[in-house]
Amino acid sequence: MQDFVKILGLKHRREVAGKSAIFSGEHFVLEETDWYLLNLFRLWWHYGISFLRLQMWVEEVMEKFMRIYKYQAHGYAFSSLEELLRSLGGEAFVNMTQRSVAESLLEVGVTQRFVDDVIAAVLRSSYGQSVLVPAFAGAMSLAGAQGSTWAVEGGNKLVCSGLLKLTKANVISARVTGISLHSSEGRALYQVHYESSEGQGSAFYDLVVVTTPLHPSRSNFTFENFDPPIADLPGAFHPSVTSVVHGYLNSSYFGFPDPKLFPFTSILTTDTPDLFFHAMDNICPVNISAAFRRKQPQEAAVWRVLSQQPLDKQQLKTLFRSYYSVQVAEWQTYPRYDAAKALPPIVLHENLFYLSGVEWVASSMEMVAVAAKNVALLAYNRWHQELEKIDQKDLMHKVKTEL
Repeated sequence: MQDFVKILGLKHRREVAGKSAIFSGEHFVLEETDWYLLNLFRLWWHYGISFLRLQMWVEEVMEKFMRIYKYQAHGYAFSSLEELLRSLGGEAFVNMTQRSVAESLLEVGVTQRFVDDVIAAVLRSSYGQSVLVPAFAGAMSLAGAQGSTWAVEGGNKLVCSGLLKLTKANVISARVTGISLHSSEGRALYQVHYESSEGQGSAFYDLVVVTTPLHPSRSNFTFENFDPPIADLPGAFHPSVTSVVHGYLNSSYFGFPDPKLFPFTSILTTDTPDLFFHAMDNICPVNISAAFRRKQPQEAAVWRVLSQQPLDKQQLKTLFRSYYSVQVAEWQTYPRYDAAKALPPIVLHENLFYLSGVEWVASSMEMVAVAAKNVALLAYNRWHQELEKIDQKDLMHKVKTEL
């Protein structure tokens, strides 16, 4: 994503400082301050060296994951998610998709209390799920929670629109309804059927990449003439609701009767049955001028509330003293993670590839960008019969030799 931003001449959005806290439904179990050393002391006081063990675990995973950029720079690709993971971290990385993040962290000495308070809060705010998500997805989420995330000035969507324009892609504004298999001179040929406001149409392609999730709840197109047939993949997606509320925060609910004294701009929550929201934060515009400042806590501000169900009027009244507007977006954001589920395939047919399966490893814009580059390299290498660039073993040694 950093490369895309540089290529397109975009900028990182200016960050506006703010403090976070973790809420249990009754009180804050952990509060961030303006002082880094005090934050470290509080973490140590509450949880011992668990946060250090967590950091070491995440850094080890990320250091190995970063190898993918070297592999892709040299044109190497992988025909399955398992092969990609093995090339980065061996069988241990594959196993991290089959066991929970809680199990993995407890194994390296992180305490149960730290898992229940901090890890649960981070995963609820990112994936909207519990500490039972697979360890690899959890590691990626926890890496993003350590303050290294950024946004694009003007909105992240500028990356997508900018890349489409840069590549001079011929975008057909239509909904794909099906893909049927044909052959031409002994080679597979794919007919993509679609419908638009102008009616139905189709086109033939040598290579096709499917980027929509192939699961019963999300997929609404068919595959025809394939033998064996291409069926829907097992698994479901997790419903998520984002409510953007312009209003006055009810700080009394969080233990601050005087709204002027409420210090937090981001509130995470523990996995408590009575809590009806996962997280909420005071959000900033996509363009931030030098003169921009956050609203004072007693002023009306724009808050984003993440929950699994739409908020009813009573729940809104619990969080806000009053509000001007509420905008709700409800969609199936992330896989409903199940640590025992097999990973989806990348190759569906000879030159028919599947991109969205990577979300079952971990779901983020960076992961999808990495997976997209892998599919592009894989398609290129298979088309040109450069098989020595696919699923190679001991790649770290090979890359060093090439350098």
